[in-house]
Amino acid sequence: MALFSSLSDKLGHVFSKMKSRGKLSELEIKQAMREIRVALLEADVNFSVVKDFVSRVSEKAVGEEILKSLTPGQQVVKVVHEELIELMGGETAKLAVESKPPTVIMMVGLQGAGKTTMCGKLALHLKNQGKKPLLVACDIYRPAAINQLKVVGKNVGVEVFEQGTTKVFKTASESIKHALKNGFDTVIIDTAGRLHINSELMGELVDVKKAVNPTEILLVVDAMTGQDAVNVATSFNEKLDVSGVILTKMDGDTRGGAALSIRAVTKKPIKFSGIGEKMGDLEAFHPDRIASRILGMGDVLTLIEKAETAVSEKELAEMEEKLRKNRFTLDDFLVQFEQLKKMGNISELMGMIPGAAKFKLGNAKEIDEYRIIQYQAIIRAMTKEERENPNIIKASRRKRISTGSGTTIQTVNQLLNQFDQVKTMMKGLNTASFGKKGSKLPF
Repeated sequence: MALFSSLSDKLGHVFSKMKSRGKLSELEIKQAMREIRVALLEADVNFSVVKDFVSRVSEKAVGEEILKSLTPGQQVVKVVHEELIELMGGETAKLAVESKPPTVIMMVGLQGAGKTTMCGKLALHLKNQGKKPLLVACDIYRPAAINQLKVVGKNVGVEVFEQGTTKVFKTASESIKHALKNGFDTVIIDTAGRLHINSELMGELVDVKKAVNPTEILLVVDAMTGQDAVNVATSFNEKLDVSGVILTKMDGDTRGGAALSIRAVTKKPIKFSGIGEKMGDLEAFHPDRIASRILGMGDVLTLIEKAETAVSEKELAEMEEKLRKNRFTLDDFLVQFEQLKKMGNISELMGMIPGAAKFKLGNAKEIDEYRIIQYQAIIRAMTKEERENPNIIKASRRKRISTGSGTTIQTVNQLLNQFDQVKTMMKGLNTASFGKKGSKLPF
């Protein structure tokens, strides 16, 4: 996840120094805690949150059990991992569901946070779970907001209920009647945002809340706004008592302070995160998985879930068979690129693989979408024999392939090197961890 890349790198540097020592003194641990504190503050985490977090970690890290441990560095990482999970809420927070439909979800937030698009993403997410959602247009102020929701609804195959510029609390009330009459089990209300928090906005939202008594009030917050996101969450929570938060733009190259601060400051759980521009780019927020990504431990469970949507059982079985028999070729590598692209942002996916940081493929600069296109062109410029046996590709062949693919010899070399690395990494992962029946990883 690009959101935590800078923080992850800094914490990784701190822990690598600790792990290189056989024993740790209390002074060395305190120095590491100072570095962790600076890393969190630079990631725009709320000052009070950082202070409490470092205090809790320090208290556990200087304990006699860790100081006398044979692997004190790893023990400290374990403590930080546990405290990060707790900081972000501990357990995964699920959407509440009414025993008697419809479940009513009221979406709130400032203008520009991506609320209307998030309504569509959430509708698609619930639709894929077998629900029948209804989108409701209650943003009557922003130009073309209703039309935007209609476009979003059409894209995800979900009906949109709207009554033009009618008072929003009346439209919200009528939408519930429409849902009951037409068998919709979930109602998602897209409310109006403002460029800033004001009494008029809050008053209208309070009226809607009174009119429909929502099951969930979800605050949509732009993760890229850092500390401002925490301030916005606090203000909305004071007026509406929100039930959860959705962070948008979690795929952005930002510092991550919002994700690490909101739960601690508001006591409200983060329930979902938007991880891309596509309508399917919505993930449930799992504190344990996010903590593992921050600490460079990978996120195998999310990777498996993504693979389930991109790779068929037949394709998986064929790939496992080739890996076991060491018959993984550049043609298979080409197929892998297509499957990875279906699963989402490729550099993010690499970050979910434990140990991927050891390989260049884990570097976002080395594995962007443009580079994938180049690699595909290079493979397609090869002969059948070269794809099946890359070892025969010497200098003259590399020059011919680079010319035929419109790339450089250096890029051809990078592809062949990364092919060897990926082949080794995938084979090792498949054999050690995922070569069991039921594995869903695409390698």
